Amino acid sequence: MRPVLYVLTFLAVMGLAFWAYRENYATQQALKDVSALNREIATLRESLSVQRAEWAYLNRPDRLRELAALNFDRLGLLSLEAVQFGSAAQVSYPPDPLQVVTPQDLRPGDISGEVGEPL
Repeated sequence: MRPVLYVLTFLAVMGLAFWAYRENYATQQALKDVSALNREIATLRESLSVQRAEWAYLNRPDRLRELAALNFDRLGLLSLEAVQFGSAAQVSYPPDPLQVVTPQDLRPGDISGEVGEPL
């Protein structure tokens, strides 16, 4: 009986060693993948900051004003002036929300018909 127990124990240890070996390499691969993703994120963030700087450079008001003046014949762009904007009094605000009607607010003639009948 002891030799069988020794063989089963040996097989269990070998199985656990194989599992630990595979987990070790899977973990190392996952760490490499995370490292690669972090490098890619850093590269993309740097690229995004460069693109934001270029966008800010290209959208300078004096540059846009000059381009609008140069291409006025083709595009007909006009510069923005204060008189082109409306005042706050011209803004149409949404109506007040509906008020909740409670049964105490109703008068006897407000509702017609029986329950289930169309009003």
